Amino acid sequence: MLTPNDLKSWLQKDLTRLDKILLILASSPNPMPPSTITSTGSGAGFHTLKKWNISGVLSTSKGKAIRTDAGWELTDVGRIHLHGLGVASISPAALQVAADLRAHLAKLSEPQAKAFVEEAIKCHEAGLYRSAVVMSWLGAMSVLHHEVHANYLTAFNVEAARVFGTKWKPAVSTDGLGLMKEGDFLDRIEALSIIGKNVKAELKTCLDRRNGCGHPNSYKISANQSAAHLEILLLNVFEKFVH
Repeated sequence: MLTPNDLKSWLQKDLTRLDKILLILASSPNPMPPSTITSTGSGAGFHTLKKWNISGVLSTSKGKAIRTDAGWELTDVGRIHLHGLGVASISPAALQVAADLRAHLAKLSEPQAKAFVEEAIKCHEAGLYRSAVVMSWLGAMSVLHHEVHANYLTAFNVEAARVFGTKWKPAVSTDGLGLMKEGDFLDRIEALSIIGKNVKAELKTCLDRRNGCGHPNSYKISANQSAAHLEILLLNVFEKFVH
Protein backbone atom coordinates (compact mmCIF):
# COMPACT_ATOMS: atom_id res chain seq x y z
CA MET A 1 0.00 0.00 0.00
CA LEU A 2 1.38 3.39 -1.01
CA THR A 3 2.06 5.93 1.72
CA PRO A 4 0.69 9.48 1.25
CA ASN A 5 4.18 10.79 0.46
CA ASP A 6 4.82 8.01 -2.05
CA LEU A 7 1.49 8.76 -3.72
CA LYS A 8 2.36 12.45 -4.05
CA SER A 9 5.65 11.52 -5.71
CA TRP A 10 4.18 8.98 -8.12
CA LEU A 11 1.30 11.20 -9.23
CA GLN A 12 3.82 13.75 -10.50
CA LYS A 13 5.43 11.23 -12.86
CA ASP A 14 4.68 10.97 -16.58
CA LEU A 15 2.20 8.08 -16.43
CA THR A 16 -1.08 7.23 -18.13
CA ARG A 17 -4.40 8.27 -16.63
CA LEU A 18 -5.13 4.65 -15.81
CA ASP A 19 -1.84 4.16 -13.98
CA LYS A 20 -2.38 7.27 -11.89
CA ILE A 21 -5.84 6.14 -10.85
CA LEU A 22 -4.51 2.67 -10.03
CA LEU A 23 -1.87 4.32 -7.85
CA ILE A 24 -4.60 6.08 -5.90
CA LEU A 25 -6.45 2.78 -5.44
CA ALA A 26 -3.18 1.31 -4.15
CA SER A 27 -3.06 3.96 -1.42
CA SER A 28 -6.01 2.44 0.47
CA PRO A 29 -7.05 -1.10 1.45
CA ASN A 30 -10.71 -0.17 0.97
CA PRO A 31 -12.84 0.21 -2.19
CA MET A 32 -13.06 3.79 -3.43
CA PRO A 33 -15.97 5.45 -5.26
CA PRO A 34 -14.98 7.97 -7.95
CA SER A 35 -15.56 10.90 -5.59
CA THR A 36 -13.08 9.45 -3.09
CA ILE A 37 -10.55 8.76 -5.83
CA THR A 38 -10.81 12.40 -6.91
CA SER A 39 -10.50 13.78 -3.37
CA THR A 40 -7.55 11.47 -2.59
CA GLY A 41 -5.77 12.65 -5.71
CA SER A 42 -6.45 16.29 -4.84
CA GLY A 43 -5.15 15.69 -1.32
CA ALA A 44 -1.94 14.42 -2.88
CA GLY A 45 -1.61 17.57 -4.96
CA PHE A 46 -3.01 16.15 -8.20
CA HIS A 47 -6.09 18.24 -9.05
CA THR A 48 -6.46 17.29 -12.73
CA LEU A 49 -8.56 14.27 -11.72
CA LYS A 50 -11.58 16.54 -11.35
CA LYS A 51 -11.73 16.76 -15.15
CA TRP A 52 -11.46 13.01 -15.74
CA ASN A 53 -14.16 10.37 -16.19
CA ILE A 54 -12.77 8.10 -13.46
CA SER A 55 -15.10 5.15 -14.07
CA GLY A 56 -14.63 5.47 -17.81
CA VAL A 57 -10.86 5.21 -17.47
CA LEU A 58 -11.03 2.28 -15.03
CA SER A 59 -13.47 0.40 -17.26
CA THR A 60 -10.61 0.03 -19.76
CA SER A 61 -8.24 -1.47 -17.18
CA LYS A 62 -8.57 -5.06 -18.48
CA GLY A 63 -9.05 -6.51 -15.02
CA LYS A 64 -6.56 -4.34 -13.16
CA ALA A 65 -9.45 -2.82 -11.19
CA ILE A 66 -13.03 -3.93 -10.63
CA ARG A 67 -16.13 -2.07 -9.53
CA THR A 68 -18.11 -3.37 -6.55
CA ASP A 69 -21.05 -1.91 -4.66
CA ALA A 70 -18.58 -0.09 -2.38
CA GLY A 71 -16.51 1.38 -5.20
CA TRP A 72 -13.47 0.56 -7.32
CA GLU A 73 -10.90 -1.97 -6.06
CA LEU A 74 -7.38 -2.76 -7.21
CA THR A 75 -7.09 -6.43 -8.24
CA ASP A 76 -4.11 -8.78 -8.01
CA VAL A 77 -3.54 -8.16 -11.74
CA GLY A 78 -3.43 -4.45 -10.94
CA ARG A 79 -0.96 -4.94 -8.10
CA ILE A 80 1.36 -6.97 -10.32
CA HIS A 81 1.04 -4.27 -12.99
CA LEU A 82 2.07 -1.59 -10.47
CA HIS A 83 4.99 -3.74 -9.40
CA GLY A 84 6.13 -3.70 -13.00
CA LEU A 85 6.19 0.10 -12.80
CA GLY A 86 8.44 -0.16 -9.75
CA VAL A 87 5.74 0.82 -7.27
CA ALA A 88 5.48 -2.16 -4.96
CA SER A 89 8.29 -3.69 -2.93
CA ILE A 90 6.55 -7.07 -2.90
CA SER A 91 7.49 -9.51 -5.66
CA PRO A 92 5.01 -10.87 -8.22
CA ALA A 93 5.55 -14.37 -6.82
CA ALA A 94 4.63 -13.18 -3.33
CA LEU A 95 1.58 -11.41 -4.73
CA GLN A 96 0.55 -14.62 -6.49
CA VAL A 97 0.54 -16.51 -3.19
CA ALA A 98 -1.81 -13.89 -1.76
CA ALA A 99 -4.00 -14.18 -4.86
CA ASP A 100 -4.14 -17.96 -4.51
CA LEU A 101 -5.05 -17.67 -0.85
CA ARG A 102 -7.77 -15.15 -1.66
CA ALA A 103 -9.27 -17.67 -4.08
CA HIS A 104 -9.93 -19.90 -1.08
CA LEU A 105 -11.86 -17.24 0.81
CA ALA A 106 -15.07 -18.07 -1.02
CA LYS A 107 -14.71 -21.70 0.09
CA LEU A 108 -14.37 -20.82 3.77
CA SER A 109 -17.82 -21.10 5.32
CA GLU A 110 -16.62 -20.57 8.90
CA PRO A 111 -16.73 -16.78 9.54
CA GLN A 112 -13.86 -16.64 12.03
CA ALA A 113 -11.42 -18.50 9.79
CA LYS A 114 -12.49 -16.40 6.81
CA ALA A 115 -11.90 -13.16 8.73
CA PHE A 116 -8.42 -14.30 9.82
CA VAL A 117 -7.38 -15.26 6.30
CA GLU A 118 -8.77 -12.08 4.74
CA GLU A 119 -6.85 -9.96 7.24
CA ALA A 120 -3.68 -12.00 6.63
CA ILE A 121 -3.89 -11.31 2.90
CA LYS A 122 -4.39 -7.59 3.43
CA CYS A 123 -1.45 -7.47 5.85
CA HIS A 124 0.80 -9.33 3.40
CA GLU A 125 -0.09 -7.03 0.51
CA ALA A 126 0.42 -3.97 2.71
CA GLY A 127 3.91 -5.11 3.71
CA LEU A 128 2.89 -5.95 7.30
CA TYR A 129 4.58 -9.32 7.15
CA ARG A 130 4.71 -10.15 10.85
CA SER A 131 1.00 -9.49 11.10
CA ALA A 132 0.38 -11.62 8.00
CA VAL A 133 2.20 -14.54 9.61
CA VAL A 134 0.20 -14.26 12.83
CA MET A 135 -3.21 -13.85 11.19
CA SER A 136 -2.70 -16.64 8.64
CA TRP A 137 -1.68 -19.01 11.42
CA LEU A 138 -4.84 -18.18 13.36
CA GLY A 139 -6.85 -18.91 10.23
CA ALA A 140 -5.12 -22.26 9.72
CA MET A 141 -5.66 -23.30 13.33
CA SER A 142 -9.31 -22.33 13.08
CA VAL A 143 -9.68 -24.59 10.02
CA LEU A 144 -7.92 -27.49 11.79
CA HIS A 145 -10.02 -27.09 14.93
CA HIS A 146 -13.21 -27.19 12.87
CA GLU A 147 -11.98 -30.22 10.94
CA VAL A 148 -11.34 -32.14 14.16
CA HIS A 149 -14.61 -31.01 15.72
CA ALA A 150 -16.62 -32.05 12.66
CA ASN A 151 -14.97 -35.39 11.91
CA TYR A 152 -12.62 -36.62 14.65
CA LEU A 153 -13.84 -35.27 17.99
CA THR A 154 -14.35 -38.60 19.79
CA ALA A 155 -11.06 -40.04 18.53
CA PHE A 156 -9.24 -36.83 19.44
CA ASN A 157 -10.54 -36.87 23.00
CA VAL A 158 -9.51 -40.51 23.39
CA GLU A 159 -6.01 -39.70 22.09
CA ALA A 160 -5.71 -36.62 24.30
CA ALA A 161 -6.80 -38.62 27.37
CA ARG A 162 -4.25 -41.31 26.52
CA VAL A 163 -1.46 -38.71 26.59
CA PHE A 164 -2.65 -36.27 29.25
CA GLY A 165 -4.87 -38.50 31.38
CA THR A 166 -7.38 -36.77 33.62
CA LYS A 167 -5.69 -33.42 32.98
CA TRP A 168 -7.54 -33.32 29.66
CA LYS A 169 -11.18 -32.31 29.88
CA PRO A 170 -12.92 -33.78 26.81
CA ALA A 171 -13.58 -31.06 24.28
CA VAL A 172 -17.12 -30.55 23.04
CA SER A 173 -16.49 -27.45 20.92
CA THR A 174 -13.77 -25.78 18.88
CA ASP A 175 -13.13 -23.50 21.86
CA GLY A 176 -12.44 -26.60 23.94
CA LEU A 177 -9.95 -27.84 21.36
CA GLY A 178 -8.28 -24.44 21.49
CA LEU A 179 -7.40 -24.98 25.15
CA MET A 180 -4.69 -27.45 24.10
CA LYS A 181 -1.28 -25.95 23.30
CA GLU A 182 -0.90 -25.68 19.54
CA GLY A 183 2.25 -27.81 19.39
CA ASP A 184 0.51 -30.57 21.39
CA PHE A 185 -2.55 -30.25 19.14
CA LEU A 186 -0.38 -30.86 16.06
CA ASP A 187 1.17 -33.92 17.75
CA ARG A 188 -2.28 -35.35 18.48
CA ILE A 189 -3.69 -34.87 14.98
CA GLU A 190 -0.57 -36.47 13.54
CA ALA A 191 -1.10 -39.47 15.83
CA LEU A 192 -4.62 -39.73 14.38
CA SER A 193 -3.21 -39.51 10.81
CA ILE A 194 -5.16 -36.32 10.11
CA ILE A 195 -1.83 -34.86 9.02
CA GLY A 196 1.42 -36.64 8.21
CA LYS A 197 4.80 -36.44 9.91
CA ASN A 198 6.33 -34.11 7.33
CA VAL A 199 3.30 -31.82 7.30
CA LYS A 200 3.47 -31.59 11.09
CA ALA A 201 7.15 -30.64 10.88
CA GLU A 202 6.34 -27.84 8.42
CA LEU A 203 3.43 -26.61 10.52
CA LYS A 204 5.60 -26.57 13.64
CA THR A 205 8.08 -24.40 11.74
CA CYS A 206 5.17 -22.09 10.92
CA LEU A 207 4.20 -22.13 14.59
CA ASP A 208 7.73 -21.13 15.61
CA ARG A 209 7.61 -18.31 13.06
CA ARG A 210 4.23 -17.19 14.40
CA ASN A 211 5.64 -17.15 17.93
CA GLY A 212 8.57 -15.02 16.76
CA CYS A 213 6.26 -12.59 14.98
CA GLY A 214 3.64 -12.43 17.73
CA HIS A 215 5.83 -11.14 20.55
CA PRO A 216 7.68 -7.84 21.03
CA ASN A 217 11.19 -8.37 19.70
CA SER A 218 13.58 -7.29 16.93
CA TYR A 219 12.69 -10.20 14.64
CA LYS A 220 12.38 -9.12 10.99
CA ILE A 221 10.67 -10.97 8.18
CA SER A 222 10.75 -10.37 4.43
CA ALA A 223 8.03 -10.50 1.80
CA ASN A 224 9.35 -13.83 0.54
CA GLN A 225 9.39 -15.36 4.02
CA SER A 226 5.83 -14.22 4.56
CA ALA A 227 4.85 -15.64 1.16
CA ALA A 228 6.51 -18.98 1.97
CA HIS A 229 4.63 -19.14 5.28
CA LEU A 230 1.34 -18.40 3.53
CA GLU A 231 2.06 -20.96 0.83
CA ILE A 232 2.78 -23.75 3.32
CA LEU A 233 -0.53 -23.10 5.05
CA LEU A 234 -2.30 -22.81 1.69
CA LEU A 235 -1.02 -26.16 0.41
CA ASN A 236 -1.20 -28.16 3.64
CA VAL A 237 -4.23 -26.74 5.43
CA PHE A 238 -6.54 -24.62 3.30
CA GLU A 239 -6.39 -26.73 0.12
CA LYS A 240 -6.64 -29.98 2.09
CA PHE A 241 -9.32 -29.24 4.65
CA VAL A 242 -11.48 -26.53 3.03
CA HIS A 243 -14.13 -28.18 0.86
